Amino acid sequence: MSELATIHSLPALEDPVLVMALEGWIDAGAAAVTAATALLETLPRQLLATFDGDALIDHRARRPVLRIVNGVHSGLHWPEIRIEAATTRTGRSVLLLVGPEPDMRWHQFTTEVVSLAQRFGVKQVIGLGAFPAPVPHTRPVRLTATATSAELAAEVGFLPVTIDVPAGAQAALEHAFGDAGLPAVGLWARVPHYASAMPYPAAAAALLDELARLAHLELDTSALREAGQTTFDQIEQLVAASDEHAAMIRQLETQHDAEAEAPPASFGPLPSGDELAAELERFLRGQG
Repeated sequence: MSELATIHSLPALEDPVLVMALEGWIDAGAAAVTAATALLETLPRQLLATFDGDALIDHRARRPVLRIVNGVHSGLHWPEIRIEAATTRTGRSVLLLVGPEPDMRWHQFTTEVVSLAQRFGVKQVIGLGAFPAPVPHTRPVRLTATATSAELAAEVGFLPVTIDVPAGAQAALEHAFGDAGLPAVGLWARVPHYASAMPYPAAAAALLDELARLAHLELDTSALREAGQTTFDQIEQLVAASDEHAAMIRQLETQHDAEAEAPPASFGPLPSGDELAAELERFLRGQG
């Protein structure tokens, strides 16, 4: 047991890869959380370690959930950062760092996560995330990478720009793993900006497909792709009812296809999709 982490089990692990999917920053369309949840729900798993929530989480920002049944307190669920071990069909071990992004003590947190990964024999680290982008829902989800080496970034593809952006805890972990000599790459799905405030399963499927390719895993994303088709059909219904929205989608398709042929230095100004996003949210709520 370390100061922040408690180890609950030390099973035999087969060439483990660590997957990071912390909630809170940045996860457009809930793509990373959806991908991690799909892994945890479809693969046999066990709890490896938990982290001290009182030391890392501001409970006023992430309050525990109280269940009340007929006026009686029947359970209190606290937000928890944990590492779980899942096993693929071929026996390969996948460790998942999940839960809320810590609110404090990032330096100590990253140090202890790296130490645990080394103790568990991790040789590869892959982070999952997604950001809103000027891309259309009518094209396959594209990914971009951040990585600890140019070779890793090039293997996935990257935005050819130099930018300063606010960093999340996964970025801090990625940097710490690089300093420790462990290769780490962050996979980022580009989610249509007008659909980024609601679940976008196609992005989750794309993240898992690329995870499977990089880590040589066998993962089934068919359920996510079916859910993605349902979302696609719902968006299509809404867009078909508005010439303005249809014109915006055509503009995004043109920009997307031009980028595929010759990547530009930047995305350029983000097309206004606020009205479409608001109508899409209302439409999907009406669909249950």
